[in-house]
This record gives sequence, structure tokens and C-alpha cells, in this order.
Amino acid sequence: MGLCGRNRGVVARGSAWALVTGAALGIGRQYAERLAMMGYNLVVVDILPEIETEAIVIAEQHKVRVVARCMDLACEAAAHELHTWTVAEGWEFDVVINNAGMFSFCDILNTPVERLERVILLHDMTLTVMCRLYGKDMVERGRGRILNMSSYSIWMPFPGLAAYSASKAYVKSFTEAFAKELRKTGVTITAICPAGIATDLYGLSKDLQRFGVKWGILMSPASCARRGLKAMFKGKKVVVPDWWFKLLIPICKYLPGFIIRPLRNFTMQWQK
Repeated sequence: MGLCGRNRGVVARGSAWALVTGAALGIGRQYAERLAMMGYNLVVVDILPEIETEAIVIAEQHKVRVVARCMDLACEAAAHELHTWTVAEGWEFDVVINNAGMFSFCDILNTPVERLERVILLHDMTLTVMCRLYGKDMVERGRGRILNMSSYSIWMPFPGLAAYSASKAYVKSFTEAFAKELRKTGVTITAICPAGIATDLYGLSKDLQRFGVKWGILMSPASCARRGLKAMFKGKKVVVPDWWFKLLIPICKYLPGFIIRPLRNFTMQWQK
């Protein structure tokens, strides 16, 4: 068995390119790592300057070319800027991973308008335009894979998660519809909807992250990346990692108020 089931997606080392956004840490870093293991040259993008160092580490470990770009993708022109640059450099991507994201856990009336704008720009506008631009390139070549990061929270319209959950619900809906438009083009697009991941995104301590992974409450970034890539290379439209989370979707959607209210009171301490 290969990295993604019978070597699905594996290429001759350095013969194909992949683009990963939000690749400095967490799930994005794992996507980049696994794609490099599978033989892909990489363009890795992140707002964090650490992306430069991580690119060097991945390139040295896996003997592929890794180009880093430090930029803010939560801007109206970000997708156009990135696409223009990669086209000018002559890179054609067989894989595009739209992973860049930001977490927001705060009631809408307490959330700065600037943060709301950035969440929607990053998760929805930039992702949509990235799919439009790189999707067109892929269709013209007759091949390509796109993976978009949605979230399990789309089935949990919980107070404090209104903006985040809604922006991720858009990702799933957009991906499903676009996937149908791409039918018979040789290009596929997939949305992955993971539940909690053991990363620093939520502000959890390392101890809590380890506890969550140990008891199956949280998924490790490596496991999420592996499952996301497996689903993408199989051409699935939407994937929810782990069967028990699939079973819980109806419960999450219809949690009664007498459960939501005490949960909200308890979690207010973490809103910021």
C-alpha cells in the first residue's frame, strides 16, 4: 500500500507541482510534507514568515523543489496576485490545496468588523477565486485535483461560531456544486470537513491537544492531511473523517436549547 492507497497520487520525484496555502504550521504543513513525500515539487504560501524555514526543511528532507511565498491571502486581490505570480514563473499545478484559514470564536456583536471581513475574504472569496483561476488552468490541461478545507462546525451553528461556521458552510456548498460542473473534465474538487484538530488554531494548550488526540476527541494534523489527500485523489466531493463523526451530524444539527444554553455559558470564557 502506498501513501494514499495503492500509490494513488504518487508521482516521479520532481515531475509535478502542488500548491499549498497555509502551509507553515498544522494541517497545511502536513499537506506539504505528504505531497513532498509523494514526489511533488511545492509552492507553499503562508502569512507567517516561518514558511521560509519550513520550505527549506521540506526540500532538504524529501529532495524536491520547494518555493515559499509569504503573503496575506485575506485580501480581495490575493488570489489574482498569487495566480499571476505562479503563471509568470511557469509552474503548472496538478494539485492545489486551499488550506489557509483563521479561527474566530466570538459573538458577532463583539467581533471587530475587520475580523469578520478577513474571515469571509480568506475562507470564501480567496478560495473561490483560487478555484476559478487554477481550475481553469487544470481543465485546459485535462487534469488536476483541488482540495478545500471546510469544517465539521458547519453542522454546529453554535453561538460564537456564527461567522466561522457560515464561512466554512459556503466552502462545502461551493465545492459540491463546482465538482458537478467539473464532471468529465479530468479535474476533481474535494471538500474535507474535519472536526477538532490538535493544532494551535483554537488556542488549546499542548497538554489539551495531546489529551484530545489520545481520547479521540481531536484528530492529529497528520491524520487529517492523510485522509484529505486520500479523498482528493479518489475524486470524492465531500469527506467527513472518522465514521463516528458522521453519525453525530444529525445530533449536532438539532441540539435543543436546554443543552446549547449551558454550553454557551460555559464557553463564554474562551470567546475573544
